[in-house]
Amino acid sequence: MQGINKTPSIFRQALSVNKKPFPWLKAFLAGVAAGLPIVIFGILTGKFEYGLIAGLGGFTYLYVFPIPYAQLAKKLTWVVLSITACVFFGTLLAPYPTATAIMMGLIGATAIFIFGAFRLIGPSAIFFVLVFAMTTGMPIAPEEAFIRAGLAFLGGLISFIIAMGGWLINPYGQEKTIIKRTYFVLADYLDSIGTDKENDQQHLAMSTLKEARQILSSGYNPWGKTDLFNHLYVLNNYANKIFLYIVEEFQGSKLKLPKEIGESLRIIAKLIDSKSIENTAEVQLVHPEEMDEKVAVLLIEIMEAKKSLTISSASLNEQVKVYTPSATNIILGAFDKNSIIFINALRFGAITTLAAIFAFEFEFQRSFWIPLSCVAVMAGSTAVATFHRAIQRSFGTIFGILIASIILSLNPSGIVVAIFVFLLTFMTELFIVKNYGLAALFFTPNALIMAESGNPGQHSFEFFASARLIDVAIGIAIGLVGVWLIGRKTASSRLPHQIAKTIRSQAQCFYTLFSNQTIDGKNIELNKMETNITNLKMVYDTATGEIPKDKKALEYFWPIIFKLEELGYLLNQCSKIKERTVLDDQKLAQYLLVFENLSSAVERKMSIEEKCIPEIPGFQSVYEVIVELQKYIKKDKTS
Repeated sequence: MQGINKTPSIFRQALSVNKKPFPWLKAFLAGVAAGLPIVIFGILTGKFEYGLIAGLGGFTYLYVFPIPYAQLAKKLTWVVLSITACVFFGTLLAPYPTATAIMMGLIGATAIFIFGAFRLIGPSAIFFVLVFAMTTGMPIAPEEAFIRAGLAFLGGLISFIIAMGGWLINPYGQEKTIIKRTYFVLADYLDSIGTDKENDQQHLAMSTLKEARQILSSGYNPWGKTDLFNHLYVLNNYANKIFLYIVEEFQGSKLKLPKEIGESLRIIAKLIDSKSIENTAEVQLVHPEEMDEKVAVLLIEIMEAKKSLTISSASLNEQVKVYTPSATNIILGAFDKNSIIFINALRFGAITTLAAIFAFEFEFQRSFWIPLSCVAVMAGSTAVATFHRAIQRSFGTIFGILIASIILSLNPSGIVVAIFVFLLTFMTELFIVKNYGLAALFFTPNALIMAESGNPGQHSFEFFASARLIDVAIGIAIGLVGVWLIGRKTASSRLPHQIAKTIRSQAQCFYTLFSNQTIDGKNIELNKMETNITNLKMVYDTATGEIPKDKKALEYFWPIIFKLEELGYLLNQCSKIKERTVLDDQKLAQYLLVFENLSSAVERKMSIEEKCIPEIPGFQSVYEVIVELQKYIKKDKTS
């Protein structure tokens, strides 16, 4: 989430190419995952159409991203099963256009909702809708539903095996990477104390710590805890303790801390890459020649973090307590009339269904290309991103169709098709990190070759190219019109309500924490607060991409959301402290009144009178954030 800055035009943004490095290995493996099923089940069995169907399962690899293997295994399992179901239902419903259109919208809406609710990275609904649509375009044969679904499952299984191969070499690669980065970021934050970079570095450190917590939680396997995971988890606990101590004792200090303190954190970060991080007792941290009492306490905490690497895993078990909300709670948290995830899913499903009905009613050749283009455009997370996708897909598709038309005019078959699928998938994954339009240049002919190779047509090159261009243009237009009419001001209108909802959930958390009640990671109030903060950030990010956007309102809400996120992090960390300050009823009432005033002021767009609140011994940072929140909401600048 970023502040509001002057940005280039939508057209220039859409055509810009970022500087991310090419993912050579992932692109190669994606190509193998796409082409290998065609070879195994098509060429070797002598039934080429079977290979193309199995190749649909190869799209599973496109959902592979750098996440913990425990989470990746669960994610890909559901992707394989979902693609299998899409092929099954696509085969059964192909004779019924209306049912096909409704199912296409339902598939898209479900995928958008699940990916949003569980915060999964990846292409979301695109390939599920694509697989379903391509299956409906195959020769109608409902009796082959189980055979086709089985082939797609086997193709997906190949992708699963290829994707999980890295687990044998580096099973906790992502966990090690994030903890290493956390300690480097903490070191930079320490070095920034007393400089004008302190606030930015503090925000970065907090965001990195939250990311580390999420990655470790998603990578946790209660049946297979290892020594390495235990050490990484405890290291993350120390990182949070160190960060909180820095915030409590040094935030806003005009004096810089000794450089040796930050260097000690960097030494710990480098030790994480050791083949056996337990064997690090001989490595010494650097100590400053002179330090006051506060710095000495900080150094002791850092030394304890380093010492945890040498402790046996068994003795660390008590410190490894990972709480993750149940899937039911996550889904219920997103299933709300004011949830931007739920609203986006409904919008996506409705527009996709309308695009499919339009295509079927007017009997376009290969009519499924219209809803597919609509889906690709709507995959943008905001209105601006949707326009970006429209521009990128227009350019990429025009040239991609020309490439596909040339290739198909040669009537390729067998191993030649498999090679083309491999190469085009390889190029798609290689360029998707650079620009979606460049990826569309290769993805479009790839999908067309797979679809049309199983349905050889009798039309000329000119007819095929013009028909696909018309389909894509109509699909893009429907997607843009739908987003413009339904969702252009959806997020910004819900910002005040979501902020108020978040503040009230934080009030409940605050009361539970400082009224001597028992609280842990399974606590309902804590999980509700986390869900509300996640939804709030998503609503804000979506609002920044609306056309037109209310810059004045967004600039006003930005520091409020930043402080709410910071308060949420602090309250979450407080829940892990066994002995907390207990406030009496009068002091608790003062805080609860402030929380309610803040939420009402935002919701009703009112100004408030700043109230004095008592300090919380041992939790100065929580007190200061609430004081700052009052200042930001004191005068509503949006009215």
